[in-house]
Amino acid sequence: MKELPLGIQNFKEIIEGNYIYVDKTQYIYNLLKQAKYYFLSRPRRFGKSLLLDTIAEALKGNKELFKGLWIYNSDYAFKKHPIIRLDMSNIANKTPDALEESLSFYLKICYEAEGFIYEESIASNAFLKLIMLLHGKYGERVAVLIDEYDKPILDHIDDIKLATENRKALSGFYGILKSMDPYLRMTFFTGVSKFSKASVFSALNNLKDITMSEDYAEICGIPINCLEEYFGEHIAQLKTHARFKQSDNITDEILAWYDGYSWDGENRLINPFSLLNFFSEKKFEYFWYTSGTPGFLIGILKNKPESFLSLKSLELSERALDTFEIERMQIEPLLFQSGYLTVKKLLPGKGVSVYSAGFPNFEVREAFNLNILSEFTGQSDVFAESAYRGLLSSLNEGNLQNALTLLKSLFASIPYQLHVKDEAYYHSIFYAVMTLLGFNLDAEVSTSRGRADAALELDDKVYVIEFKYVKCPKDASDDEKKRLFETALDGAMKQIDDRGYCNKYLGSGKAIYKAAFAFLGRDEIEMRVENPDMQGGGKPPPCIP
Repeated sequence: MKELPLGIQNFKEIIEGNYIYVDKTQYIYNLLKQAKYYFLSRPRRFGKSLLLDTIAEALKGNKELFKGLWIYNSDYAFKKHPIIRLDMSNIANKTPDALEESLSFYLKICYEAEGFIYEESIASNAFLKLIMLLHGKYGERVAVLIDEYDKPILDHIDDIKLATENRKALSGFYGILKSMDPYLRMTFFTGVSKFSKASVFSALNNLKDITMSEDYAEICGIPINCLEEYFGEHIAQLKTHARFKQSDNITDEILAWYDGYSWDGENRLINPFSLLNFFSEKKFEYFWYTSGTPGFLIGILKNKPESFLSLKSLELSERALDTFEIERMQIEPLLFQSGYLTVKKLLPGKGVSVYSAGFPNFEVREAFNLNILSEFTGQSDVFAESAYRGLLSSLNEGNLQNALTLLKSLFASIPYQLHVKDEAYYHSIFYAVMTLLGFNLDAEVSTSRGRADAALELDDKVYVIEFKYVKCPKDASDDEKKRLFETALDGAMKQIDDRGYCNKYLGSGKAIYKAAFAFLGRDEIEMRVENPDMQGGGKPPPCIP
């Protein structure tokens, strides 16, 4: 049984060490045959570095490493080319000057390794000269492979000034490649984000972007049809483990947790980092998510909680998904490029490609929602998860009053400095809780006469929900608060009726309930639930997800 290549990004080590390698060499063959300048965006820990290392070995002419793989028996000549590898994650970037000095230091090492004398004071000049020197020494065109090209920008995405300065410095550094065309065999950039070509690659207007290309949709990650082929023995071994003896279908569980990534809406991929760690640890965990969640993403959502409501079901053009700018940051492309959202399907229509996007799998959805609630409330994940379990138990028992008490405790935990006096803030937290619990909760449900705030649809019933936030004077009496609550709840119920929010579910065979939530502050919440078919409202039956 082949070993798991945990943390190994070196192709030679994987092959010689008898580790599992999912064959991507047909894609590499096509890359080497079709064009010269490439760009690929994929989430962190998704196989980009291994891809570049495999390309490097092919360009070095190391044919015997590829024995048994697709490219070995192809017509690829395995001609030896000099290579420049730049891993920008190893380059200091706290200031533009530090970035320049670090690039110069790295290039100096490259010079000395080839026996060249380093005399340049500007990194971009040294880069240009290195390409020419290598071409002269070996008499062959040079391959330039740049990994994590955007790291010096993303590290400071919450500091627009510094991120912009680093972006400008990188644009000048990368820009010299355009003038080097006669000396280059291939140039390949990989990274997490995709900034517009005008901002980083202004001079490299001939880059072929394969990020959303159908031909390269499976170039990184593990295709679902490869799971049994490459990991069958590991799956069989799991079946003897005590933790999985009661599992009906381990493969289906694996796919539910870690599958779901797609860049074309057709081909689905498994997260390689999570899968390898799952087989190693023999348990389901949030491996990829906990390996590093960018704080700036959570910060944006915390400052604009209403943007969280749209993440369950998005329809976005290709350009909206895979391009963003520092000065005009939108949460959707950031989440997509970072791996928290993925393409679900290509929507039919003419003109520009439009995709349905959403969370890729159970791991990302559950961990993301848990993190959001934890950040919104300022509490630990343990506190948030405990609240989830209590709410689930209350809903299973049909104890709506206890559910309300638990919601109050959640909202009360929001630190004053994080508290936002806005309906969308409470709506977002409620949505995060219910989504994590596995309820089919739709936010901003459209009807012919408006949008209901949310709809909680169960097997035999539907709750149509409206939220109301009311500003309350600090010194308001209990009677005044009671009047405010009644007015808000009456208004929410009236809005549900007047705008026909329940009509969408008529004829569904499900019992329909109107649910109104009124907020006066962090822990001052009331709700009212009515069934239009019951005289005077009535108590709803138990809520079972």
